[in-house]
Amino acid sequence: MKKSFLLTVVLLFAIMLFSSFATNDGKILADGTYCVDVEFEGGTGKAKIISPALLNVSNGAATVTVFWNSKSYDYMIVDGVKYMNQTPGDSSSFTFPITELGKTMDVIGNTVAMSKPHEIEYKLTFTLSE
Repeated sequence: MKKSFLLTVVLLFAIMLFSSFATNDGKILADGTYCVDVEFEGGTGKAKIISPALLNVSNGAATVTVFWNSKSYDYMIVDGVKYMNQTPGDSSSFTFPITELGKTMDVIGNTVAMSKPHEIEYKLTFTLSE
């Protein structure tokens, strides 16, 4: 009986530990939605991602939703995966997975604002808003 109770406690602790999303300073984030600051580098300086962005944590996995100040972005490529604009016509917003706060991510944004579409490289760093 004691052995099975102890095993259950250890398993529950392991599940909680490995199914949670941690910030770069080790703080565990519970399931929910958070504001995260965005550091943005790259491009021509005309378009940018609006800060803060939205971080959604669910069952230990996290996604971030970013909003551009331009409606001319039709897709983004993050870790080799293409994400389409979720709000075409009105603005440009994208949701994609994030594994770690405070780590710089290389992404590509495709803009159709010029005479022909251009893929532009950007660097994004997300940190928990204070």
